[in-house]
Amino acid sequence: VLFYQIVYFCRPFLRIKIMYAIVEIAGQQFKVEKDQQIFAHRLEVKEGSKVDFEKVLLIDNSGKVNVGAPVIKGAKVTAKVLDHLKGDKVIVFKKKRRKGYQVKNGHRQYLTKIEILKIEEKAAAKKAPAKKSKPKTKAKPKAASKKSSAKKKTTTKKVAAKKAE
Repeated sequence: VLFYQIVYFCRPFLRIKIMYAIVEIAGQQFKVEKDQQIFAHRLEVKEGSKVDFEKVLLIDNSGKVNVGAPVIKGAKVTAKVLDHLKGDKVIVFKKKRRKGYQVKNGHRQYLTKIEILKIEEKAAAKKAPAKKSKPKTKAKPKAASKKSSAKKKTTTKKVAAKKAE
């Protein structure tokens, strides 16, 4: 761990390029790298579980840039949910001078702390669940039935025209 910390802090000077991606998480775009921890809006997932984000907009792999239109098909970012928490309190203060109007509100945003486990350019194809096939039975020959092809004659009634007197 110490080696990676040194590499992380000295990276601008050593010119080491690490793979990163721009991914959309909960409606926001984040630039993420492997083993990075970020705070995103609350995800409806249990703590300790893994999450796959498939809206990957860009991947940079050691200078080789892959840009999606709008997303890269087959790419995904896997992350682990570490914690659900609330952010710092944000104070909202409104005032109109010389009017005696002051309103003070505040709120705390619900957040999820996640750690990026891996970035994949081409995710493995999902295998379809195997379907159990029923043993085929031999088709029984149907008795040939002849349908009468005689056409029925249709009769129409002719209405006699009434004579006006």
